[in-house]
Amino acid sequence: MTSVLAAFACGAVGWTLAEYLLHRFLGHVFVRTRNPFTVEHLRHHATTSYFAPAWKKALAAIATLAAVTPLASLVAGTPRGLAFGTGVVVMYVAYEVVHRRAHTHPPRGPYSRWVRRNHFTHHFLSPRTNHGVTSPVWDHVFGTHQPLGVVRVPARHAMPWLLDPATGDVRAELAAEYRLQRGADDRRQDGGR
Repeated sequence: MTSVLAAFACGAVGWTLAEYLLHRFLGHVFVRTRNPFTVEHLRHHATTSYFAPAWKKALAAIATLAAVTPLASLVAGTPRGLAFGTGVVVMYVAYEVVHRRAHTHPPRGPYSRWVRRNHFTHHFLSPRTNHGVTSPVWDHVFGTHQPLGVVRVPARHAMPWLLDPATGDVRAELAAEYRLQRGADDRRQDGGR
């Protein structure tokens, strides 16, 4: 039983590496390949409220499970291979939830506050850094971590949870971490790639 749980945990950690590599290389380095991931990812950067449809994400999860599980089973046996594949897919689903909520809901604790600042530093300040959405580990390992400072959010991309509905400015409780850019400054500093 312990080895099955360890295989599940390895699968979950394996997803965080895959998340980093997919995001960095297919989402930003090899953007000219125009693969399905790149197309959806570029659309998300251009319109930060856009997310690929759930059916595409479900197909990606099924394809991942179908590819990873047999390979892991060959290496570690069927029970551990299934556990590893399940760990990958469970963490993928967790990533999808964490990523969407970062865009659609205010932070509710230290981790969710970090996720938003880290991810929006990636979106609005430095798209070549902070590729890990659920964890900063691989950004540190591969030297792509950008320290978190004040996140300047272009007004056209401001998440509804960030804004005070009465004033249209950043909510007071988030003002130390975010600034709103308006007008000519409402642009990405490096073209979004």
